[in-house]
Amino acid sequence: MQEKLYAEFKSASLILRDHLAIDRTLLANERTLLAYLRSGVAMLMAGFTILHFLDGGWFWLVGLFCLPVGILVGGIGVWRFVRMNRAISLVRNRSAVDDR
Repeated sequence: MQEKLYAEFKSASLILRDHLAIDRTLLANERTLLAYLRSGVAMLMAGFTILHFLDGGWFWLVGLFCLPVGILVGGIGVWRFVRMNRAISLVRNRSAVDDR
């Protein structure tokens, strides 16, 4: 499926504008990963804070809910980053092979 995303681009037809667009996409992908990780860490911190400072009742359940959600959000971010990075690398590698 990764190859189909950029199948319309022929490697020989990539020009400077296309290479710069790939670089911008890489930076956007890293920025998105950092946003996912920041959200995951915030959920973990919220969960630990709620568990530490608030006793009993439904607060404890909310704190316990935040912990796995934070881990899940971070994991989804890493998974999406790796998947998109592979797709971008396919395009970059194709153009590097054809430029030789």
